[in-house]
Amino acid sequence: MSVDVLVIGWGKGGKTLAAALAGTGQKVAMIEQFESMHGGTCINIGCVPTKTLVHDAQERREDDDAASCWARAVQRRDTLIGTLRDVNHHMLADLGTVTLVDGRARFVGERTVEVSGGEDRLTVTAPTVVVNTGAVPSRPDLPGIDSPRVHDSTSLQHVDPFPRRLAVVGAGPIGLEFASMFAGFGAEVTVLNRRPRLLPAEDEEVAAEVQSVLEGDGITVLHEADLRGVEDGAEEALLRLEVAGRSRELAADAVLLATGRRPATDDLGLEAAGIDVDERGAIVVDEHLRTSAHGVYALGDVHGGAQQTYLSLDDHRIVLSQLTGDGSRSTSDRVAVPTTTFLTPPLAAVGLTESEAREQGRDVLVATQKVAAIKAMPRPKTLGDPRGLVKIVVDAGTDEIVGARLFHVDAQEVINLIALAMRAGTTATQLRDGIWTHPSSTEALNETLEKLAPVE
Repeated sequence: MSVDVLVIGWGKGGKTLAAALAGTGQKVAMIEQFESMHGGTCINIGCVPTKTLVHDAQERREDDDAASCWARAVQRRDTLIGTLRDVNHHMLADLGTVTLVDGRARFVGERTVEVSGGEDRLTVTAPTVVVNTGAVPSRPDLPGIDSPRVHDSTSLQHVDPFPRRLAVVGAGPIGLEFASMFAGFGAEVTVLNRRPRLLPAEDEEVAAEVQSVLEGDGITVLHEADLRGVEDGAEEALLRLEVAGRSRELAADAVLLATGRRPATDDLGLEAAGIDVDERGAIVVDEHLRTSAHGVYALGDVHGGAQQTYLSLDDHRIVLSQLTGDGSRSTSDRVAVPTTTFLTPPLAAVGLTESEAREQGRDVLVATQKVAAIKAMPRPKTLGDPRGLVKIVVDAGTDEIVGARLFHVDAQEVINLIALAMRAGTTATQLRDGIWTHPSSTEALNETLEKLAPVE
């Protein structure tokens, strides 16, 4: 088969780029190894299904049976994801110039791949190739790590039976999200954090508030904790740990390995195409997402960096600019990109922390408030969850916001407003004096920004 554009991997960037190029009349081949991944990671096993489960965990009442609530939530998750997968399938399948190919792709030459599926083989060539294979969970090489009670973030979404005790290995965004979710469903959760404290990249008061909320939900956090191995017993898994230099054991019904994700480049035959990778296996790209091979681009998690669906979407804009526009768009255009970790309540961030701003020698003003103390922010109280804090860092000379940390109800929405303000040059004073709907979480900006003060 010969096409104009070959896309390997049905992720956010790849599927959006494929649809856009097909709309211009170009012949596009979309290759995806698994039919169950039509639509990409976010739709099928990442953002959407996990946040569906997070929502249902928040809706559970204390007297509800944990196992029954979990079973209903998983069923709702599966129904929703089945619908979204079908929509994503037809998004490309219904386009006359797109050919969908299910199978494993491997480069066999420059801009040439062989796709295998059972005994079948298909060779596909194109002048433009896009690698969009995403990332896969990292799995440490430890004794007993292949126990059926040990899960990654995909398999744990269908764990059966519901674990009364869950051990989470890793305290990054995935580990903390699942810890918060399963605690919400009623599990006894222990988080193993290798660091001396949670969220070492955040200011101490933000990390301390997150830990306080997690512990308030019954989650135990063990710091300086390393997993040494897992023994699979008849009724439980026994984790052998080293905690602050001392040996310890922990029993659990299920174990989540949340030890990071690595670019999915294994056995892609990249060397046959002249595509360079770094020491982590990520495809090396320039600011226009061009690889070392002419005509080959890489989108999304496969080229390393922050693993965010919306960055993959922006990746498609960069490549589309190369293929159909003036080619000016690049990764250097990204400013004030927000993130959210979907704890309960969510933790959202953008820009610099106070510590980072001070390390840069900036003269800053800082405002920090506990959500429960913000009089002009009634929405979290109306929802019954006034936990968390708001912290905003402002450049004292320009009045521009340089960073914010929001840990409260609706934080995932309010952070987008602050990120836009940072990109547009809207000042802290303008946000402070803004007129916002009531009751809303955005109103916190009115009161909190009144409390900006120099750092002592």
